[in-house]
Amino acid sequence: MGFFKRKDKNARPRETNEIENKELKERLADAALSLLAQGKDFKELNHTKVKFGYLFNVENHGLESLFKVTTDKTTAYFQAKGEELMRLDLPEGLYQATVEQVLALHS
Repeated sequence: MGFFKRKDKNARPRETNEIENKELKERLADAALSLLAQGKDFKELNHTKVKFGYLFNVENHGLESLFKVTTDKTTAYFQAKGEELMRLDLPEGLYQATVEQVLALHS
């Protein structure tokens, strides 16, 4: 009898692509900006740009994102994983390669 559904241990968790979620992107960008240091990372934030490589919400895991913040002094890279936001130290080439690989795996 099928009273209890068996979970397929090899089944991938459901995920949604949130790259068009403006509110979520704004919250992540604000959190990233709060981690930047005035004087070292930026002089002014007037022309600061945020570019998201990818942004997924994964079932039972949370957010999975990689993005960069470009200020008048530097480009800072960030990863959101679950409930954590971390600043990363990586070159632009590795950022681009990672974004391409993740998007290929999630398409």
